Amino acid sequence: QVQLMQSGGGSVDAGGSLRLSCAASEYPLDCYVMTWQHQAPGKERRFVSGIKRDGGSTSADSVKGRFTISQDKDKNTMYLQMNSLRPEDTGMYYCKLTCSHTGPYWGQGTQVTVSS
Repeated sequence: QVQLMQSGGGSVDAGGSLRLSCAASEYPLDCYVMTWQHQAPGKERRFVSGIKRDGGSTSADSVKGRFTISQDKDKNTMYLQMNSLRPEDTGMYYCKLTCSHTGPYWGQGTQVTVSS
């Protein structure tokens, strides 16, 4: 069973920065993308950014120019560098590993709070 362990997050003032990490216990061959999802209070979980095993990445328009996704394949770890944070970025952030025949697998979530 693949396990995703998240770290990072916390509370910052608007304009501040945080870095999230998501370490996978393994990266099965049928898995192909890791993503970050954001769930604001009282709202549904939404896509933030994703990165494929080959390094290709994409991000939601709302975070382009502010958030940067990256990965360390040797460590099976994905990162999200969050700069110029806004109050609307507040919420829980989850990492997700998507595979063709198994999963998906989810991290435990981490709280990000941005104060105005």
